[in-house]
Amino acid sequence: QVQLVESGGGLVQAGGSLRLSCAASGRSGYVMGWFRQAPGKEREFVARINWSGGYTYYAGSVKGRFTISRDNAKNTVYLQMNNLRPEDTAVYYCAAGGSVVSGAPEDYNYWGQGTQVIVSS
Repeated sequence: QVQLVESGGGLVQAGGSLRLSCAASGRSGYVMGWFRQAPGKEREFVARINWSGGYTYYAGSVKGRFTISRDNAKNTVYLQMNNLRPEDTAVYYCAAGGSVVSGAPEDYNYWGQGTQVIVSS
């Protein structure tokens, strides 16, 4: 079992930055991912990272603006979000247990409760 708790969301102006954190407890060694869900839309993949941190992959809409990283000593995964846009507004979820080759939500076994990010124009 893995428990995930996200933090760091909030309200920011377009062009600003936020850093999300995901604290994990329980079993370790998983691929970790960040997803987001805007009102009325399906949950979509944002970024993922393997156990060592040596492999990362991003959705095209965030590549070059967002950076995923992890600190295994702290059991924490981060999502640094720069140059935020209004279309980045969503609830952001941390997930564990996926595959390095998959961004499909159904491939992740464990989910946090989400943290709200609102980007004003």
